[in-house]
Amino acid sequence: MAEEDYGTFVDWAQMGDLAKTTGPSKVDCQDLKEFKAMARQGYWAKNHKLRAQVYQQLIKDIPCRTVTPDAEVYLDIMGKAATKKPSSHIPLPEFVNGIPVPGYCLKAEAVASAHQIINCVAGQFPDISHCPSLPAITSLLLHFSISEAQCFEHVSRMLSCNEPGKRLLDQTFLAYESSCMTFGDLASKYCTAAHKLIVATAQDVSDVYSDWQRWVLGDLPFSHVVRVFDVYLVEGYKVLYRVAIALLKLYCKHKVGVQKLPGNQQDSSKVREDIQAFIKGIASTITPEKLLEKAFSIRLFSRKEITLLQLTNEKSLKQKGITVRQTRSRQNVQLALNPDTFSSDIVSAKEMRDIWSWIPERFALCQPQLLFTTSTHGCSINRFYSHCEGYEPTLLLIRTTDGDVCGAFLSTDWEERKRGGNKLSFFGTGECFVFKLKPEVERYEWVVIRHPELATSVKNQPPVDTAPSDGQNSDNNSLQQPEKCAGELSPFLSARHFNLNSNNTSMFMAGNFDSIIVGGGEGNALYIDAELNHGRTGRCTTFDNPPLCAESFQVSLLEVWGFQDTMAP
Repeated sequence: MAEEDYGTFVDWAQMGDLAKTTGPSKVDCQDLKEFKAMARQGYWAKNHKLRAQVYQQLIKDIPCRTVTPDAEVYLDIMGKAATKKPSSHIPLPEFVNGIPVPGYCLKAEAVASAHQIINCVAGQFPDISHCPSLPAITSLLLHFSISEAQCFEHVSRMLSCNEPGKRLLDQTFLAYESSCMTFGDLASKYCTAAHKLIVATAQDVSDVYSDWQRWVLGDLPFSHVVRVFDVYLVEGYKVLYRVAIALLKLYCKHKVGVQKLPGNQQDSSKVREDIQAFIKGIASTITPEKLLEKAFSIRLFSRKEITLLQLTNEKSLKQKGITVRQTRSRQNVQLALNPDTFSSDIVSAKEMRDIWSWIPERFALCQPQLLFTTSTHGCSINRFYSHCEGYEPTLLLIRTTDGDVCGAFLSTDWEERKRGGNKLSFFGTGECFVFKLKPEVERYEWVVIRHPELATSVKNQPPVDTAPSDGQNSDNNSLQQPEKCAGELSPFLSARHFNLNSNNTSMFMAGNFDSIIVGGGEGNALYIDAELNHGRTGRCTTFDNPPLCAESFQVSLLEVWGFQDTMAP
């Protein structure tokens, strides 16, 4: 057959329709944007030989470090062994974390070849300490290689990629663990219903999300993963996040459709096994094309923004001393909130755990630390600031005299307010959110997360002062957006992150000696007076929230919680 040169390791009997060759026989395209569209549309998906040739060219074009092992190195290392029949009994290196080589329509002896290649890679890349995706990547590349040596060279080039900002494979535990944290952050923001399901059913959410890469590179059937790989080689790491979030959404839809949510949480391993089984059988649920369509319909931020989030999570892990694999590197969220020691006059340990499931992953290992409470420190805004300054982030909890409970996660130190001088100036980041807990539970995030088009820069627009919605004296309470740093783009992590309309979508938190404000633009999500006694709530453009309780309310109790890092060395 025409694919013979690139089908040495393929078990064609398992290929089904993929064994048929149709469609174009060559790719003639120089425009990157057009090439990206061709990858997404599956231009070479029905021609095995063409797909192999495209892969070969894409990998050849990867910028690599100067000394990168090639096919000749493999042949020199293996010597006569390269002519012997390989054995799948050869154990894989520890850095694959026990992940087996997926079959991907390979002959049995080809799986053994993959073992041999991975072990040779381990010898040439001694700096790799954690790379659980390598078995799947090797298996996929072997499927489209003419020899073990060529597959080895392709794997080596992917591992040696040194293009700034481009990420192909995690090679350390730090990188992998931060990717798991980043996936948790993205799932919480862009896959809310599914994230709630995992929180409700699994005892350890982070343990479930630690499998996210394996869902794509390992559990997906060959027909689906190979289409993902088409796009991944062109667009990079962000494709894995998109597909994994799409898979999580599909799993949630499947679970809601077949049964009611369990009353009690299950052991995390059972949830992981359930997700794995669903993804392995996903061919009966969705086609490869529809899966990609769903993945790219998710309105995530750019690769640059995801990279910034991942770097921040890496920094957090380094500060906690987590850089190598440990027996249990991440604590259960329940363990971080010990019901025997946690005590709040506003929320129960279970309610606090629900809030903890919303916060950014890098803070999920922290213990809640009570910084301020009106029951002890009195109703004084000066004492509020003196107890809260120096802590970042903080959690604001309010109980009204009507018994309603609401609050806000505030990403930035309250001391930042002083940069506005006497002006009441907004600050904070897109990680801020507001919520209500009683009588119902709901979280409201930055509106740009749900509507990324609002992040379009507004050029040449001067900042405009905006008075509070209650119409108080604008001389004392005018709200001014701080000056933005040009080129600073970090939607979750950086204050003054976008040239957004200064009157609405980026008003996160503000404070002076007259009031505390959360959310702005056409109103405030929360406004608390200087006596911490009276408050108002209404819709604001920043969070696009309804009133969090009665629009005008009396504060019965107010608490502020910090995040105590119990894992720092």
